[in-house]
Amino acid sequence: MGGTALISVSDKSGLERLGPGLAELGWTLLSTGGTARALREAGCEVVDVGSYTGFPEILDGRVKTLHPKVFAGILAAPSEEHRRQLQELDIPAIDLVIVNLYPFRETVAREGVGLAEAVEQIDIGGPSLVRAAAKNHARVAVVVDPADYGELLERLASEGMDEAYRQGLALKAYRHTAAYDAAISAHLPGLMDGRPSPAAVVAERLLVAEEIPLRYGENPHQWGLLARVPGLGGLASARQLQGKALSYNNLGDTSGAWRLVWDLPGAGVAVIKHANPCGVGLGESMVEAFRKARATDPISAFGGVVAANRPIDESFAEAVVEQFAEVVIAPEVDAAAREIFSRKKNLRVLECEGPADDPVVFKSMDGGILLQEADRGFEDETWKVVTEKKPTDAERRALDLNWRVVKHVGSNAIVVGGPEQVMGIGAGQMSRVDAAKIAVAKAREMGHELEGSVAASDAFFPFPDGVEALAEAGIRAVIQPGGSIRDAKVIEAADAVGIAMVFTGRRHFRH
Repeated sequence: MGGTALISVSDKSGLERLGPGLAELGWTLLSTGGTARALREAGCEVVDVGSYTGFPEILDGRVKTLHPKVFAGILAAPSEEHRRQLQELDIPAIDLVIVNLYPFRETVAREGVGLAEAVEQIDIGGPSLVRAAAKNHARVAVVVDPADYGELLERLASEGMDEAYRQGLALKAYRHTAAYDAAISAHLPGLMDGRPSPAAVVAERLLVAEEIPLRYGENPHQWGLLARVPGLGGLASARQLQGKALSYNNLGDTSGAWRLVWDLPGAGVAVIKHANPCGVGLGESMVEAFRKARATDPISAFGGVVAANRPIDESFAEAVVEQFAEVVIAPEVDAAAREIFSRKKNLRVLECEGPADDPVVFKSMDGGILLQEADRGFEDETWKVVTEKKPTDAERRALDLNWRVVKHVGSNAIVVGGPEQVMGIGAGQMSRVDAAKIAVAKAREMGHELEGSVAASDAFFPFPDGVEALAEAGIRAVIQPGGSIRDAKVIEAADAVGIAMVFTGRRHFRH
């Protein structure tokens, strides 16, 4: 085929194969600076852009490809009139543009990078070349990803670059430049005035995300999609070892379970059903933790998501397959556990290193997107005992566990339990006293002994009735944020029934 290929890349990986491959197929290589040197080191003949245009690189390389001869060669449409104009001006057509951009995102990710250094990594010529080639995809192919070099060479050596192929490359190129601009919009404000743009951060992630179709959304008549962000880690990058394809609802529940277990104070397991935990347990072994978690509410645990924050083994797997589960996720699943899980062909088993360290979370709303800072851990909370009775050491451990769990329960939320096991959960109620009554009722229904247990409330008690209902059930200590105008009356009620109460000063709503 042959033709002229303009190559100007920051990421020079793959050039040692690309350059000779194009030269062997009869292509003229037009290049700049470091890219030209790399191509020559690979044994290629290269035409420097400066000699091609008759205009040298200037301003420390800020201006090198920004020239009418370059852009006319790229933008000339496949029409007789444009071909005539190129001939009159002695401008060769450029048929292939291979460009990737300055490493702005990688630069600002380094600690201590200042505004001046970041600005120098804002590419001007590169995005212009990419967009020009993508605009003219009717004639020109544009390649922005070194991973595409192999297929490019194969096509050029056989059937050539048909319209569908050029269109696909153009769309990828537009996403590439859009993500680049979004990265600048996201990170530059933080270097200018210390306030990054969360909306631009989200936009950048969505633009670079790999789109993975799901079977459907929450219901079969809705489409579903996973947008997996490269390099962010977390559940979206988990390795699926076996089982059916993950659904939208599977991923939603698994995400909730995965975040919960990493908030636990030790080796623990959570069982999630319909976005809420139905069981949480700690143990010396993971199978012990699982049995405690399942025992919280074994009826609701049927068909749930099981998440563990430590590696799991054969004994764990044997316990899990006794009852139907949709998903199991852990940092590591050993060979013996995999063998046991394989008996359940549809069971989805995932390995994942840990949760993503994501500072921004978002969800859709009517006509827009809601964004907020992630609700991070508990280390900077200051507990304050506000009652005459002080919690015992065992009660403090129980308060710690149940407080960590209630953060992951839909509000209004009450969780009751002990130091190693949650016993009852009241989730998503319009009234906090109803949430307390449901938590107690669920615990009793499952045969748990509540005498001497504790309770956690994700937000303050607006009235004494919730505390009184918990005390009647045998609860001996309560943890809550405080902050109600009726705090004094709630504390008075706690003193009257002889329970300890701790204020944390921070609520953990999950809507």
